[in-house]
Amino acid sequence: MTASIALRVFVEPQQGASYDDQLRVAKATEDLDFDAFFRSDHLHAMGTDGLPGPTESWSVLAGLARETSRIRLGTMVTSSTFRPPGLLAITVAQVDQMSGGRVDLGVGAGWFAREHEAYGIPFPSTGERFDRLEETLAIVTGLWRTPSGQTFSYDGDHYQLTDSPGLPKPVRPDGPPIVIGGKGAKRTPALTAQYASEFNMPFESVEATRTQFGRIREACRSIGRDVDDLVFSQALTVCCGRDDAEVRRRADAIGYAVSDLADDGLVGTPDQIVARIGEYAALGSTRIYLQVLDLDDLDHLELLAGSVMSQL
Repeated sequence: MTASIALRVFVEPQQGASYDDQLRVAKATEDLDFDAFFRSDHLHAMGTDGLPGPTESWSVLAGLARETSRIRLGTMVTSSTFRPPGLLAITVAQVDQMSGGRVDLGVGAGWFAREHEAYGIPFPSTGERFDRLEETLAIVTGLWRTPSGQTFSYDGDHYQLTDSPGLPKPVRPDGPPIVIGGKGAKRTPALTAQYASEFNMPFESVEATRTQFGRIREACRSIGRDVDDLVFSQALTVCCGRDDAEVRRRADAIGYAVSDLADDGLVGTPDQIVARIGEYAALGSTRIYLQVLDLDDLDHLELLAGSVMSQL
């Protein structure tokens, strides 16, 4: 590998995790020197009962902000359908303050209709969701970057703000880094080029990643943005073991066959996973979000830190 690779831990609490479960993994993430702890922002389990039930992402991150000291914290990703953009800007800025400036905002258009139906949240068409995401990005960044003592107004098709004081302010003058991800061919690259600090390609093969990274780079060039200003990253399900038997045991525990993860995951021994990460690094990825699905298996994190991260 020609570039340094940062490893971030990424969990899916809607599948069944309390705040204490997440705190335990976040503290292990920090103790083991991973770069960050990220969590999904979902309200409904997928393929499981999800007990004890979903936890609201930003209230969890607020708690973790006070109980950690080094790691970055963020969402992969917050659905823009869940919160009005003004409230989202306030919430993220507040958690950023609570963490001492360690927050990243991963944000997307939303895709899971069932969770919206279950909790009475409107779920418009794909086109409208992307329109709302675009307005959300404009409003959130506008509020954060409005100088103190001035006001921010916005007149969009879906959201209108009048003379907002743009408070509270996040720690950084331009606000927390924004992460945008996805596989869309047009609007995702355009929004990334305009608003994002980082582009994340979730759960895809090396070849699919190569294609999407090319679209993102072209979108940056089309508006005169320096591509080198943008971080490229992956989110990949991880299943690591010291030998084949341990790999199979971990795959069984999360409901996967080893072969399920061969094309668009990280599966195998530490050396095999390091080699696979190298293929993504060759495309320009400098961060890998390790989707860890068994939150009780802290030995998995210890193995990844000691035998994978140590090689990167």
